[in-house]
Amino acid sequence: MSANIGDIAPNFELPDTELKMRSLEEFKGKKIVLSFIVAASSPVCEVELCTFRDSWKEISDLGATVIAISNDGPFANKAFAEKHNFNFPLLGDYTSKTIKDYDVLMKDLLHIKDYNTAKRSIFVIMEDGKIGYRWVSEDPLKEPNYEEIKNFLK
Repeated sequence: MSANIGDIAPNFELPDTELKMRSLEEFKGKKIVLSFIVAASSPVCEVELCTFRDSWKEISDLGATVIAISNDGPFANKAFAEKHNFNFPLLGDYTSKTIKDYDVLMKDLLHIKDYNTAKRSIFVIMEDGKIGYRWVSEDPLKEPNYEEIKNFLK
């Protein structure tokens, strides 16, 4: 399966940092900046999610919300979210099902066999549930273009 511009975004049901199951359906009707991160507490993911946190008002004013997904469990995500006061959901895809549904699985991170994670990627899901923007990096150290994302939301 893949998730390309114009496709209906694959739904998911994943636990947040409070062990509450969250689905894409509950955010329907607004634009969603869906950020797949490589690993909770890793340096580049920290910069990325802190940038989204610090841009929250601007993103919100553009009618959008941020949802971050990692393949870490809810406890690692909770420690990461609390340390940085994230003001958006950080969901745990510990089975990598959603990561596979969006076709952003990175195999053997850091050349460690079977250490699979998400490729750093951003999807903007429009109010109608379709993907309007897609950015996927093969380089886990590369950050997304935050200005490009905000300009797209405009």
